[in-house]
Amino acid sequence: MLETNAAPAPLDLTGRALFPHRHLLSIADLKPWEIRFLLDEAEQWVRANRGHARKHDDRLAGMTQINAFFENSTRTLLSFEIAGKRLGADVVNMAAATSSLKKGETLIDTAMTLNAMYADVIVIRHGSSGAVRLIADKVDCPVLNAGDGWHQHPTQALLDALTIRRRKGSFEGLVVAICGDVLHSRVARSNMLCLAALGAQVRAVAPPTLMPPEVEMLGATPFHRMDAGLDGADVVMMLRLQNERMDGAFIPSPREYHMLYGLTPERLALAKPDALVMHPGPMNRGVEISSSVADHPERSAITEQVEMGVAMRMACLDVLTRGARGVEGWS
Repeated sequence: MLETNAAPAPLDLTGRALFPHRHLLSIADLKPWEIRFLLDEAEQWVRANRGHARKHDDRLAGMTQINAFFENSTRTLLSFEIAGKRLGADVVNMAAATSSLKKGETLIDTAMTLNAMYADVIVIRHGSSGAVRLIADKVDCPVLNAGDGWHQHPTQALLDALTIRRRKGSFEGLVVAICGDVLHSRVARSNMLCLAALGAQVRAVAPPTLMPPEVEMLGATPFHRMDAGLDGADVVMMLRLQNERMDGAFIPSPREYHMLYGLTPERLALAKPDALVMHPGPMNRGVEISSSVADHPERSAITEQVEMGVAMRMACLDVLTRGARGVEGWS
């Protein structure tokens, strides 16, 4: 079920909805109608991917997509690769372990090298906040941010919003609790901005050591007690402890963290009876989420998030390359 109160996207003279951005770098760059536009565009790919017939589309045929992942990834890289190939693009994956950055090349030199290869679209994941925007300023093709440091992960927020909308129908008045390591999570930052822009009431639930000071500026209300944060929630989105980004002791121990902030069946009962359970993955079972909750056949949407990821990334690749493909109404 789709929203009925969503503002329509501006149209060009041909009646085609316009998306005015060359790159997709941050949810903060998007207006609410632009977010809804991308959600609507992804719906066609959900239907296509679920069909038993041929899933291939040739609209990106002859175009080169470079996935430049300077930070390790499994789900996001595979999702973008499948999305590009289903649209007919020639997809090239650039492995971080073998990149010239390991040999001392600067990020700007790497950007210039990628640009010289005349890619048609570049998907970038990097461990430093702002690195993707730096590269985007140096290349002549659209750039999609697949995660930069603690900063942003816009396609993850969009696929999460798509998952929620397909399950709940609308965002207005929806209570979404984002729980766990909010401080180190680019997923949390993008989701707070995205869901607040769409009209949801967003809660950030974390211990004081894992709560960013700017959480209210991102559109969320902070909660330090898990039980209070889950009370009456429509959606519970769990985050993993990002130990690789931690320098120091942020929690006493994983066991104690689970006792205080882990999503168990008892804690989930504090949310609404039909509350949706989400997790961007990878999951640490027994730490931030119990297996019985993660695998709940009706409440868990975790595998659905993976499915929506391919559809949403297909939509983003399609929309951002329309100008280069000479699609009528796009420049």
